[in-house]
Order: sequence, then structure tokens, then C-alpha cells
Amino acid sequence: MATDIKAPTFPESVAEGTVAAWHKKPGDSVERDELIVEIETDKVVLEVVAPEAGTLTDVMAEEGDTVESEQILGKIGEGSAAGSKEESSSENSSSEKSSSSNDSAEKTESKAESKPAGGGKKHDVKAPSFPESIQEGTVATWHKKVGEAVKRDEVLADIETDKVVLEVVAPADGALEAIKAEEGSQVESEAILATFVEGGGSDEASAPASNNASSSSDDEGADEKVGDKILAPAARKMVAEHDLDVSKIEGTGKGGRILKEDVQKAVKDGSAKKAAKSSAPAKAAAAPAVQGEREEKRVPMTRLRQTIAKRLVQAQQTAAMLTTYNEVDMTEIMALRAQYKETFQKTHDIKLGFMGFFVKAASEALKRFPDVNASIDGTDIVYHGYQDIGVAVSTDRGLVVPVLRDTDSMKIADVERTIVDFGKRGRDGKLGMDDMIGGTFTITNGGTFGSLMSTPIINPPQTAILGMHKIQDRPMAVNGKVEIRPMMYLALSYDHRMIDGKDAVRFLVTIKELLEDPARLLLDV
Repeated sequence: MATDIKAPTFPESVAEGTVAAWHKKPGDSVERDELIVEIETDKVVLEVVAPEAGTLTDVMAEEGDTVESEQILGKIGEGSAAGSKEESSSENSSSEKSSSSNDSAEKTESKAESKPAGGGKKHDVKAPSFPESIQEGTVATWHKKVGEAVKRDEVLADIETDKVVLEVVAPADGALEAIKAEEGSQVESEAILATFVEGGGSDEASAPASNNASSSSDDEGADEKVGDKILAPAARKMVAEHDLDVSKIEGTGKGGRILKEDVQKAVKDGSAKKAAKSSAPAKAAAAPAVQGEREEKRVPMTRLRQTIAKRLVQAQQTAAMLTTYNEVDMTEIMALRAQYKETFQKTHDIKLGFMGFFVKAASEALKRFPDVNASIDGTDIVYHGYQDIGVAVSTDRGLVVPVLRDTDSMKIADVERTIVDFGKRGRDGKLGMDDMIGGTFTITNGGTFGSLMSTPIINPPQTAILGMHKIQDRPMAVNGKVEIRPMMYLALSYDHRMIDGKDAVRFLVTIKELLEDPARLLLDV
């Protein structure tokens, strides 16, 4: 039966790739996980390995062809390379079947002999090939421990770079034999992170072993009678460790004998817990920590947070940064949102927030004041004929700023949907480099966390950033009367080397006017 050779799943930022080189020809024998073909994308070169052992029969995408994610590149058939293995495996399996009896213990023993722990093919687990703009990364998290069973393509570890988090997956079914790069280690492109063994792991090897161990431990020593219950040695040990009431545990062994498995079930269910002890221990537990036992925890700063810190310091040192403030009456926007939010959600399957209005207002203001939309490159000023607005997203790793492209042509629904997607992928560490490259202007919303006022810092090489804040009811003079209005402070930080104070103030006033009278957005006035 032929097996398809497919292109890997490309990242969201990569639409297609090019077949760079075939390392095997039709008729060549291949081993499982052997490199067959390379796919070149805009960012990296991806390696495609053989999904099974056999013979390469068909090449369906020649060198130079453009291919999409998971497109079939060729086929592997049953050939000489796999034939001998299949024959030998069939002979082994038949011999195992003939030699094995109905006794389950003998079956377990034969399995242990045919697949010893750590006895399979070994692989080096390597870091991914970093893009040219990234020199090194940090091992952020190991999701699997040494000896823990994993499936092929299951995530083993995360590598954190200055821009994105890259996943390292298992090359086959098996287990980690040794970890060579611990969490926090600095690694380069394709550095060896760990060694991997096919066929090992707790699910296949240690599970039977644990069963054997439990049974053997049950058999070792003598049973003990507690009240009207008989406990196996291993069960007796677990009862003591977890301080359980034996009378509440049902035994499934011969003659009602309590086995280790019975105790494990009771621990899991929580059905055999002893009655609460005297209040003295409870008081002791509730007592404050002894003076002098104050905990401290030291963890390395994430690479992303380090990069952000450097850029912010750089911006403060190099830019002639000033900030102007204004306030906007959110009455009309809130009324419009309240009137159409249910219809909007039914139509577009996304909630109507405030960011869509602010992005559209900023896009219009940027067109009217091109200096605010420009950037500084050395001694040159770069004017952009488009509006790409970055939206700051807070994550546990640090602040990321994915970019909305061509916001002038985006609908409010598209803005809201994209921002929600950015937030979700940002928290999961799934934002790609293309998502955060570029941008001509940035909006940050500290009001999400309750900030009433702040001074945002420019995101270089941009020359301005808009800060949104909390909506707060305040008394306002309206037509000679005092009215309570929902007000928001706005802050615009700008680089005075590029933007004059007059233009910065007028830019912010334009955003204020567009938001206080949303009809202006439709009428372009």
C-alpha cells in the first residue's frame, strides 16, 4: 500500500513554498524519518522526512514547483527496503505467536523482550532553523519529561525567540532519553536539545513494568489484617502514606483482599479520607508563617520582555518624545454600540467593541496628517501611503504589538475579529513574525486594566502612539448645564524630531471629533 509524502503544515504567515531539492529518486529505498525533500519558504527551509520505510515510487512535485501546505509531493510504496523488514517482522510475530501460550504473563514477557525500554532507534531532537533575523533562542518550556511516552508530532518543548515562540515536536512515537538543554538555556539554530528513543516511554514500557512491580510488591512480604480487612503489603504502605481509613476501602482481591489498585482508586475518589482531626493542627496550619521565612523566587526574564525593555529605553534615549492629552465624550459611541451590538454580533459573529471605532478614527486622522504616519530612518523621513496600525496585546511573556494591515480599507467587523484573533494567539504564543513586522502607528489600551491616565512610549521606528484609557463618568458642562458624561482621556506621545506640536494636537483633536460624532467617519468630514 502506497503512503503519501505531504508538505509540512506551513505557519499562518506562510502561504506557499517551493520544492528546493529532492534527496531521493524514484526507485530509491528510504528509511522512516530519512530526509527526502526540502521545501523553501519566504522565511525558512523545511525538511520533509519519510513517513514510512519503503521505496520512493512517484514524485508528484518536481524541483522548482510551488506547493501549498500539506500538498502531496510523492508516494512511498512497499519495496525491498521495507520488504525484508516486513518479512522479518512477520516471521518474528509468527514465531512469537507460535511460542506464546494463553498465559497472560508469558505475553507480557514476550512484549518486554521485543520492545525493551530505550531499545529503539535513537534521534537527536534539534532546535528549529531560525530565520536570518533571529540569532538564538531560549528553551522556554519542556512539556515532556525523560521517560514519558509521547506520540509522533506531539509538542516536546517551546523555544522562545525575540519575536515568536517555536514548537519542537517528537520525531516518532517513543520517549525522551535525555534532555541536553534545560529550561532557560540559550540555544542556536538546529542545536541539539535532547535525545529521543523510539518505542520507549511510560505508556508502553513502564506501564507493564509498573503493573509487574505492583504485582510483585503485592506478592512480597506478608498480608496484614486490619480490623476485618486484609491488606497486601503494597496496599498497606499506600494506606499509611495517605492516612486512609481502611474500613472505607473495598477490596477486589481474592477473599476481599485490598490490593494496591484498590487504594489508588480510593485516593483518586477521596472516599477513604479519615475524619477531620482536632482543631489544633488546623490552627497551626492557619497560623502565619514564621518570621524570617519570607519566600523569594528568581526567574530569568523572557527574551521577549528583554527585547521590549531595550527598545523602550532606546526610544526614550533617541527620540525627542513629548505627550499631548485630550479627552473624548464617549456618549455617541456607547449609544451606537448599545443600539447595534446584538445585530452586529448576529451578522458578523463577533462582539462590537470600542477598538474598531478607534482604529477607523485613527486611520482617517493618519491620512489627514501624514507626518504622524511617517517614520524616521537615520537622516531620512519615510512617508507611508498606507495605514498599518499596531495594537498592543498584553501576554505573560510581555507586550506584543501585532499589526493590522491597510486599516483604511478594513471594516469595523474585520478590525474586531482580527484583534480578538491576535489576543488569543498572543496568549498562546502563536503569533508569527509577519504578524508583528512593520506598522506605521500604534494604539495601546491601558483602560482594559483600569488605567485612567498614562504616557505611552513610542514604538520605533514609528513616530507616534495613541493611548486609550478607562471610560469614567464625570460631570461636564454641556450647553451651559452640568451633565454626567462617560469620558475617556486620550494620550498621544510623538517624536518632536518629526512631528510639530501643532500637528500632534490637531491629530488628537481630529480623533476626538470623529469619535464624538461617528457620522463624520461615514461622511468623511
